[in-house]
This record gives sequence, structure tokens and C-alpha cells, in this order.
Amino acid sequence: MRTFLITCSAAVLLGALCAPHTAPATPLIARALADPSRPSADVARDGNRKPAETLAFAGIRPGDKVADYIANGGYFTRLFADVVGAQGHVYAVELQEIITYPNVAQGYAALSAWGKTQPNVTVVTGPASQRVSFPQRLDLFWISQNYHDLHDKFLGPVDVAEFNRQVYAALKPGGRYIVLDHAAAPGSPADVTETLHRIEADTVKREVLAAGFELEAESTLLANPDDPHSAGVFDPSVVGRTDQFILKFRRPNSH
Repeated sequence: MRTFLITCSAAVLLGALCAPHTAPATPLIARALADPSRPSADVARDGNRKPAETLAFAGIRPGDKVADYIANGGYFTRLFADVVGAQGHVYAVELQEIITYPNVAQGYAALSAWGKTQPNVTVVTGPASQRVSFPQRLDLFWISQNYHDLHDKFLGPVDVAEFNRQVYAALKPGGRYIVLDHAAAPGSPADVTETLHRIEADTVKREVLAAGFELEAESTLLANPDDPHSAGVFDPSVVGRTDQFILKFRRPNSH
């Protein structure tokens, strides 16, 4: 490839839309987490990122074709590769604009080197303006803690409406689109994505639903009511402990 809250307190009204705080990890996910080849820095982040429950919520399965968009150092790419197995494939995509940051460049270089040894992984890069396109239709499109960046000046900004339409086209009917990001306070100004690196869940819902997706579920797994939402996500007072939302969208089976 070279181209590329509604809160659970309202569960009585929403039925199954809200997911519980935890979901059981499958044996495959547990095995992926225990893979001794995982970088120690990744393992150290597991306590905050809750990958077993997060991947279970996403519904990743053996044989899935997955895009990890803005993969950075590949924290999730490595886990995806273990779970999807030899019959699946993971496309780890990093953006050229993001690789200009030294900390990202180092992680991406390590991911690229590792990816060359994995037959079920393709690691690529390109500009944010490049079309979202893959050699085969996807079962899962994943973007973690970076959807808000699509709105920011250093990426263009991206035409978010067109981006979401391209994601829709890249997925199989019934394919899943997961957006995990840092929550902004309700009513935040549009530039909160630039200033605090946050975004409102309702903004993501509005944008993604406009592309034709259905909202299947949302999880409070990474919610933190003690986050005041007034600090940037890299501020020492909240780093690693931000209030985060996970939204699971689905391309309708009939389209």
C-alpha cells in the first residue's frame, strides 16, 4: 500500500449501547499480552491503557484485516498482529507530519524494523493528505488518541468529513471503526484539539455518523471522573490518567 457521553447511567434507555467498565479478555488477547517480544516500554503502559479489555471491546478476531492508523511506536500494532494471526493482516500507518517529532520517529523506526520480520504486518507512511486506501477491505479500522489531531493545523488540517468517508469505503460491510481519544469538557472551543489535545465524544459521533456509520457501542473503560479536563494531556498532573472514551462504530451490513 502506498495510498492510503452518553453515560451508562442512562443504560435503561440505551439498552446495550453502553458497554460495561470491563470486558473479558479472550485467550488470544491474553497470549498477545504475554508475548515476551513486546517492548518493555509497552508492557509498562498496560496498567493505564487496559489493552485486554480494550481489544475485547473492539471485537478483534483471528483472520481480521486491521488498520492501525497513526500507529506511532506500534503499541497496538504488535497486539493486533498476535491476535489476527497468520490468516489476518495489520496495516500500521504513520503520518509523515507526525514522524517529524523525534520521540515518534524513534518509535516508528523500531516499528518499521520489527514489521519487516512479520509476514502479517505492513508498516507504511505518507502525508495526512493521502487517501486512506488498502489492498484489501478491512474488518477493523483503529485510531487511538489521535483522532483529535485530524483537526489540527499541523496536519493540514485534514478534511475530516472526507477522511471518515474514506474509512467507510475501506471497511467491509459490517466492519468496525474504533475511535479512542482524550475527552474534552462539554462545550469546549473548537481549538481544544490544538491547545489540550482533547476532543468531545459528541463531536466524534457527529462527524463519524455523518459518513454513514452506525454507533454500535461506547465504553467507559478508560473514563476518569477525576480528570478536570482543563490540562493538556501531556501535563504531569494528568499524563497517563486522562479521561478517555472509546466509541465503536459499524459500517452497516446492507451497504
